Formats: sequence, C-alpha cells, structure tokens
Amino acid sequence: MLLDLIYIVIGFGLLIWGADRFVIGASSTASILGVPPLLIGLTVVGFATSAPEILVSVSAATQGLSGIAVGNALGSNIANIGLVLGLTALIAPINATHSATLRKEISLLILLTLATMLLFLDNSLDRLDGLILIGGLIIFLGWVTRTGMRLSTSDPLASELTQELTSELPTQLSWKTAGLWLILGLTTLLIGANLLVAGAENLAVRMGISELVIGLTIVAVGTSLPELAVSVISALKGETGIAIGNIIGSNVFNLLAVVGVAGLIHPIQLDPSVLTLHYPVMAVFTLVLLRLAYNPFGTAGLGRITGFCLLAAFFAYQTTLLTGNL
Repeated sequence: MLLDLIYIVIGFGLLIWGADRFVIGASSTASILGVPPLLIGLTVVGFATSAPEILVSVSAATQGLSGIAVGNALGSNIANIGLVLGLTALIAPINATHSATLRKEISLLILLTLATMLLFLDNSLDRLDGLILIGGLIIFLGWVTRTGMRLSTSDPLASELTQELTSELPTQLSWKTAGLWLILGLTTLLIGANLLVAGAENLAVRMGISELVIGLTIVAVGTSLPELAVSVISALKGETGIAIGNIIGSNVFNLLAVVGVAGLIHPIQLDPSVLTLHYPVMAVFTLVLLRLAYNPFGTAGLGRITGFCLLAAFFAYQTTLLTGNL
C-alpha cells in the first residue's frame, strides 16, 4: 500500500507541475500567435487546466478502468464547486457582476449537465455518446470564440477578465521557450497520469473499495488541484473573475472532453449509482452557480456562509463515500 501511495503522491505532484508548465506554454504560444487575452482565458487556459482530468481519464480508459475515468470527471466537477469555489468564497466573498456573459456561461453549463445526463440513462457510455460529447465540445469552443471576439469593454466581466489575464500571462517568452514548456508540460502530465492511475487502481483493490469511489474522491480531488491553486491565489489577490471563469470552463471541459474521450477510447458500462446518486449530486452542486448570476432575494454572488456550506457538503460527501456509507 505504501508504494501505491507513493505513486499517487508523485503522480499528483507531476500533474500539478505539468499542468502549470502546460498552461504557460499553451497560453504563451497563443499570445505569440496574436490571440486576444480574453480568448486565451476562455479557451486555452480552460483546456490546459483540465488537462490532468483528460489525461487521467485517457490513461484509465485505455486500461479498461471505466470507474476511475467516469468518477474522475464527475468528481472533479463536484470538487471544483464544493472545494474550489467554496474555499474561494470563504477567502474572498464573490460579489458577481451582473454580466450577460456570466449568465450565458452558467446557463450553458447547467444545460450541458442536464443534457449529458440523458446519455447516461442506459447506464452505458459508448463511442456514439463520446462522439456526441466531442461534437458538443467543438460547438462550445466555436461559440466561446465567437462570443469572445464580440465582447466589448462595456461588459464588466469581460473587462475584468481581460485586465486580470493580461497581468497573469507570461511575457517575453520566445517561440522556443514556449514550445519547450508546452512539450515538457504535456510529457510530465502523461507520466503523472499513468502513475496516478496505477497507484489508484492498486489502492482501490487493497482497500476493498470500487474504482468509481477512488475516481470520485482521491483522483478527482488530485486532478482539481491546479484549479484550486489558481482560484485560491486569485481570491487572495481579490481577483475573483479568473476563479469563476476557471471553474465554469473546467467543468464544461470535464463533461464534454473528459467523458467524451473516455467513451471514444473504451465503451463503458456505468455503475447504476452513477445515475441514481453521483450525477444528481454533481447537478445539485452545479445549480449553486446560479447564485453567481441570479439572486431574486438580494445581490448575486457567493458569501462566506455559502462558501462554508459548500465546503461542508463537499467533505460530507467525500467522507461518506470513503467510509462506504454510500
């Protein structure tokens, strides 16, 4: 068991470092190509921060470990909202700007969450389902790109994100340096993903728990660490715009890219609890995002009390899973 834990810890470390280098390489390359900062934040950074989840699911799916692949995607979305957003709101209350862009992105994520559930109704995820999800990802990226190109500085969220992203993006990197970080980051992510999956699979066997539970808990939390780091740092700086956009973008990529790629690589027979329990839990956490854009009883946003409640609900869910009470 000790060796399995070592694999998991090293895998997490490589995923975190690799994701950071991959984000720098990808965003720098996009910046050199003349892509506007806002589009980099909405697309490139969103994809790059979801790279750990994607590669872990690819590694798991190629080995037939469907529980880890699906659990990682659903669990990461739960962790992004319960852990990451909850901790962010606890550090710095999020007083969301009434932005049409924010409302559209949150509404789109909720619609995708409900639509994706329809593919799970037969308790399976086949290659056709994977193609549908990847097709949805392509449409989403096209929509985001078109929206980002049309956004004007009159949109408060767009203006805030542009300023924050401009200050965060690395500057004065050459083609060679950007390419080096891109390749090195991707290679490190691949190695980290394989180590993590190997350790997680063996740990599940030794602890007598399912691969799905391991995916929903240990693996999901570990692959959400890059989002946690970005969001906490942003909250400490008082820059919550990046944190919100990071979480929404990551959850969309998890639903479409992570689940879609897993289904394409290896058809999956889902555990019945995915549809009856874990997906509904993810949907409930996702609905909390509505408070960032709509609140008929007051100002839209998330305060410290809501952040604390999100964290409490997240840890209660994780503890219940690991103790075998669900």
